[in-house]
Amino acid sequence: MISRALDRSKPILVTGATGKVGSHLVPRLLTQGLQVRVLVRPGPNVQKLRDQGEEIVEGDLSRAESLDPALKGVETVVHLAAFFRGATPEQAREVNLVGTERLAAAARKAGVKRFIFASTSNVYAPGLNRPAREGDSPSPEPPSHPYPASKVAAEAKLMELGREEGLGLCILRLGFVYGEGDRHVWEMMPHVAGWNPARRMHSVHHADVGQAVIRALFRGSRAGKVYNIADDAPITLLELTRLAREPEPSPERFALPFDAWEGLMDTRRAREELGFRPLYPSCYSALDAGAF
Repeated sequence: MISRALDRSKPILVTGATGKVGSHLVPRLLTQGLQVRVLVRPGPNVQKLRDQGEEIVEGDLSRAESLDPALKGVETVVHLAAFFRGATPEQAREVNLVGTERLAAAARKAGVKRFIFASTSNVYAPGLNRPAREGDSPSPEPPSHPYPASKVAAEAKLMELGREEGLGLCILRLGFVYGEGDRHVWEMMPHVAGWNPARRMHSVHHADVGQAVIRALFRGSRAGKVYNIADDAPITLLELTRLAREPEPSPERFALPFDAWEGLMDTRRAREELGFRPLYPSCYSALDAGAF
């Protein structure tokens, strides 16, 4: 078991604090009264993070020598940093796999007790004919896109390290993350132009990503456990397009083939073991609350 007792006197190291997920998560951790240390590359965002109350350690996953100072005195790591859209296979592998392996090895050496890793629903293979369960993946065939392929490989490496060395590993496989001014929905549209608009996807609001991480921090769990994190109402691409006030899809796209279950996840484990209940059960509830 991962210990329930979270020592609030020790900082939590967060990677990827300037990214889409991290920039929304870190303020939520601070509101819990937690000490947050962030590993960031030098740049204009550093002062903003410092003003929010984070402890700053400059470095990155490609520089092993920068990881030991970042991990000094840390018992918990929340690893969000990733190279997502626009990454070549080589870039995705270097950051998302090799960088993760580097961080995990340094964390184990530093005596870290919890290692929470943000993964993606895209690790699941199509063809299940039902929502994906945590035991269904990683995909037996590496995905063609560099990002999920690197996440599949990183998960496997972390599981291996966890079994061999004990890492207190918890993997959160996130649905499509959106909300609170994040332009992710609009940025995604060109990349799904070849989808049938009837295809559904499981989404998760930034507030619920924060809830999931906080619950993983405070609730006991067996090391090596994986959780699907998503809302209660998968949404069609057509609905999402309309919510984003984007142009209607062409009629021809409705004839495109698609797997009706691809992209959907079974979230019962998170509900039962973490007590996870979406604050925004659907994109529509987020829209009504002004949080879309």
